[in-house]
Amino acid sequence: MGKRLTIVVALAGLLVLVSGTGGAGGAGSTAGASARAVAIRVVVPGQSGAEAGSISSPPYRVAFGSSFAYPADGSAVTTGPLNASASSDSGTSGTAAATSEVQSLSVFGGEISAASVKGAARGSTRGRSAGGDFSGATISGLTVLGSAASVAPNGRVGLADWGYLVTLEQGTDASSGAGGTQGFHGFVAALSIHLTAPHGGLPAGSEIQVGYAEASVQASVAAAPKPIVPGPAKKPQRQPGTRSATKTPVAPEPTGRSQSSSPPLRSAFGLQPELTAGGYVFPVYGPSSFSDTYGAFRGDVAGNWHHGDDIFAPLGAPLLACADGIVFSVGWNDVGGNRFWLRDEEGNEFYYAHLSAFTPLAKNGRHVKAGEMLGFVGNSGDAQGTPTHVHFEVHPYSLLFMGYDGAVNPTPYLQAWKHLQDVRFTNVADWLATTGISDPAPRPAAILLQVSDISEASGLDPGSLQRAMSARPSRTTEGQVGAALDLRPPRARRP
Repeated sequence: MGKRLTIVVALAGLLVLVSGTGGAGGAGSTAGASARAVAIRVVVPGQSGAEAGSISSPPYRVAFGSSFAYPADGSAVTTGPLNASASSDSGTSGTAAATSEVQSLSVFGGEISAASVKGAARGSTRGRSAGGDFSGATISGLTVLGSAASVAPNGRVGLADWGYLVTLEQGTDASSGAGGTQGFHGFVAALSIHLTAPHGGLPAGSEIQVGYAEASVQASVAAAPKPIVPGPAKKPQRQPGTRSATKTPVAPEPTGRSQSSSPPLRSAFGLQPELTAGGYVFPVYGPSSFSDTYGAFRGDVAGNWHHGDDIFAPLGAPLLACADGIVFSVGWNDVGGNRFWLRDEEGNEFYYAHLSAFTPLAKNGRHVKAGEMLGFVGNSGDAQGTPTHVHFEVHPYSLLFMGYDGAVNPTPYLQAWKHLQDVRFTNVADWLATTGISDPAPRPAAILLQVSDISEASGLDPGSLQRAMSARPSRTTEGQVGAALDLRPPRARRP
């Protein structure tokens, strides 16, 4: 939605520019130029949204602001100081420049943050030629879901199961005018965040655009030379032995160019990248079962196919961190119910869904060790009414550019982890016994849905969970449930 809005604004600006600079008769014209900048814009389907630092030129304009928040409580976006400027000059040559900058950006409570985000676009003409660039557009200190993110033109970063962002999103369009003159139009959005599912209080289809800048220029048309009145026409003389020449018709050149979008990304079927972050742990403790259901049809959810495997276990069975890493996106999703993501130290990501509850360790940005308990098996979300299980996905770092469809078949990994876990974890059993809890899951009537961290909900007993966690033995190899073992699939092990 946001990109379509950008294109409409861009084309509108270009039409105004061209209509104001077209050649009239033989009198010639001056060059045309315009610029536009928006420091930050929030587009929400069916709602008014908000923006700050929105200006255009001519004339020369600047805008400043001390901060921005949306909504009023800042739950979706907050910023520090922001500014924007737009300038343009028309004459025998044309120049246009736009800049916008936002400092101390925080989105969804810090899930996405940046020290500064700056958009910059400029265009200029020289004679009949026109051009431009976005060399001043930058992002510094970009952090996405707890990890530093790289910045590249039109770079795409997946946001778990709820969206994606694009860094330095940009596009250009060249045009031709009267007398063969050139025009340039270009825009850059330093950071664009797109929601494909509801998140952080915003609906699917929402877009947050930061650091937008646009520049348009059109070269001038030179005055036509004074016509020379010809004398009496003379019939051309044909040389003996030659034929009269006949001109071949020439088709007119097209004035525009076709726009083609990139082909859709294909799913990662058949790929099995190695995972090399260290010892991996089977994600469910105790009796469980699973089969290879990756790729199975799943109606109109999750892209119509099953992105992982379902591991069936009793209600309340402990869910373990499968690797050392960072927990993020802890909370509720209409499809996954209570869910969280875990990123290991190599950047691979793992998705757990349909939990009955979280433990106090399931906190956004929390560093955890393989084998630590993060939640309990359940059937929340669209799994209500089915046997209790956890939906588990594997998203290798090398395929994150594909977004949510970068998930690979988790079965070989789970089989390797399961087989290497065939030892007795007496420490974990003793730990459960010390809590006096035979069933660590909350009673069904106590499960609260749609809260950001269910472990803090008043309907549960956080004290018992805290006592259970504090009674955990010291972090030995055995107490970490095999965290020091090399549990990669056999072909993924190093020599």
